[in-house]
Amino acid sequence: MGESTLKSFETYAKELQEKYLIPGISVGLNKDGKSFYYKGFGHRDADNDLPVTGDTIFGIASITKSFTCVAIMQLQEQGKLSVDDPVVKHIPELKIVDAEKTAKMTIHHFMTHTSGLPPLASSVGEGGKTAVQSHEDFIQFVNGQKVQLLGEPGEQFSYSNHAYNLLGTIVARASGQSYDSYIQKNILEPCGMSNTMFDITDVLEDGNITKLYEAKVVRGQTSVYPLDGWGETPFMKASGFLRSTVNDMLRYAEIFRNKGLSGSRQILNAESVKQMTTPYIEIEPGKFYGYGLMITPDYHGHTLVEHSGSLPGVASRMCIVPEAGLTGVILTNLADIPAGTIILSALNDALGENVKASHNNYKEHTLSVEKLESLKGLYESDEGMKVIIDSYGSQLTFFMNSAYHPIRYIGNDTFQVNLRDQEEAIRFVFEENGEVDRLEFHYRQLWKR
Repeated sequence: MGESTLKSFETYAKELQEKYLIPGISVGLNKDGKSFYYKGFGHRDADNDLPVTGDTIFGIASITKSFTCVAIMQLQEQGKLSVDDPVVKHIPELKIVDAEKTAKMTIHHFMTHTSGLPPLASSVGEGGKTAVQSHEDFIQFVNGQKVQLLGEPGEQFSYSNHAYNLLGTIVARASGQSYDSYIQKNILEPCGMSNTMFDITDVLEDGNITKLYEAKVVRGQTSVYPLDGWGETPFMKASGFLRSTVNDMLRYAEIFRNKGLSGSRQILNAESVKQMTTPYIEIEPGKFYGYGLMITPDYHGHTLVEHSGSLPGVASRMCIVPEAGLTGVILTNLADIPAGTIILSALNDALGENVKASHNNYKEHTLSVEKLESLKGLYESDEGMKVIIDSYGSQLTFFMNSAYHPIRYIGNDTFQVNLRDQEEAIRFVFEENGEVDRLEFHYRQLWKR
């Protein structure tokens, strides 16, 4: 196993980079804690011809959630909290819907996105402006939302940035220091992650940091242009605003490969790692959520532990295949691109699989015309996601972002759709009377309107 084994990956990665006009991609793989492959594709600054390196700082977006969960587990090891604690033990002023329902929500439910919270409205308004500047402001913002719960805590999965922002408050209160200070002192420094930070002010001008890019389509032609800034939201750090490099993230990924060790430092004990990587709830066929991590028990015969992230100018993914001793990270500077497909193709190559091979072997099933008709409609969330299920000819389709995509039924009220070279699942949730109530897509549940 070595660099020569990943030539098929490089060819495929370059194809996808050109297809989606991705300015810069940073990809690294380690084997048993040691680097055996790194490749920087393209530029961190295209206008000035500055290349991507393993030490180029990118956003990691929602991979930050795993750091939040590591902090929670450390605090549990210290006896300062338990994952079974009601959230209100640490945030007594929180009141979602009513005090009785809120009291049932535990830290475990927040960590696994199973509190019953649907996607809620963003506290960031147009132009990125917000009145929310602190944990306390954010709690009041959540308290003011009109929330219809998806079910009792533990019953339903729906990805919740709001829950993770509140976990950041719990970390701060239980530790007696700010969330970002706790992460810095207890995770980043012990792991030797010297190029990882929340505040990038000091490196923006002269540091090895990428520009962020965005794509736009005008008259059928796609172009990519740099964004003005990085978007600072102090109260949302715990859900997705850490910035890092591939080399640093590979040091961090060791925690989940090597029973809590990163280098010579014990970041978590083995039992905490086991808790974080336990498949608590199925989020799509064959994939489960742990604590800030997703677990696929059968990825070409191996266990895959991973998490991805997406923000404007950011698409990222961290992967660990413990049995094979493999860790992998991809960081890019353009959103809505198949970063997951790229890093999984590198893993495939390293594991001796075809770079395009899917570990999913879904069989297509049929549904009655009446059942298909009942699924049609508009589905949306307060978070702003909106999709339409319709038909195009005789084919049921998924309509999003001005494009139709055919979907195929794979059983258990679940369909599969291929979006921008990435497979995604669509699951329908029914009421007791058989009527469609909502749709689950991109790990979020959207109400049928």
